[in-house]
Amino acid sequence: MSYTPPNCRRNRSSKTALIYHSLKPNLGITLIELMVSIGITSILTTIALPNVDDFVVRLRVDNEISRLGRLLLTARNHSINSQDNVIICPLDNSSICTSNWHEELSVFIDSNGNQKFDSVENELMISKKSPIKSGDILTYATNRTKITYQATGHLFGLSNGTLRYCPKGHQDKSRAIVVARSGRFYATTDSNNDGIDETRSNQIITCD
Repeated sequence: MSYTPPNCRRNRSSKTALIYHSLKPNLGITLIELMVSIGITSILTTIALPNVDDFVVRLRVDNEISRLGRLLLTARNHSINSQDNVIICPLDNSSICTSNWHEELSVFIDSNGNQKFDSVENELMISKKSPIKSGDILTYATNRTKITYQATGHLFGLSNGTLRYCPKGHQDKSRAIVVARSGRFYATTDSNNDGIDETRSNQIITCD
């Protein structure tokens, strides 16, 4: 067995420790790197937040328009299938239709033709839609309180009109559903690519 002097053993240990230290990853960051990262994050957040807000509002409006479309389709189909009048409207505590379209909407069969929901007469409640977001606006024509589908699938009387949805603080993202007397309807689109929805007669959607 060969003999290694003590000094050589100490030098070899020192070199091994130096190599090991140089190979260890540097897990820390400097103050400058931290400040740069925070600055970049702040800039990206400033740019992204308005776009995120616009996206959320547009998504909310699109969802409401889709739900309203499904409600209209449900009412029309039930009127044809049941051969009874079917009404869509916001009901008050007395089951009478009101013009508060921003509140919960109900779809029910009006068997006795009195234009209100009579649960005691076993009239069928078909569907409901929850209220819209507080501060947003939903209107139907001028002071109209109901949409009534006849057994033919056509609208009753002068109940045709436009369901207008306007999100609070974002008038340019308003959308609508236009309901014809035939009972058919369509959702508005941005036909001229200006970022604002219009009807087929080129009217901009407002809730004033």
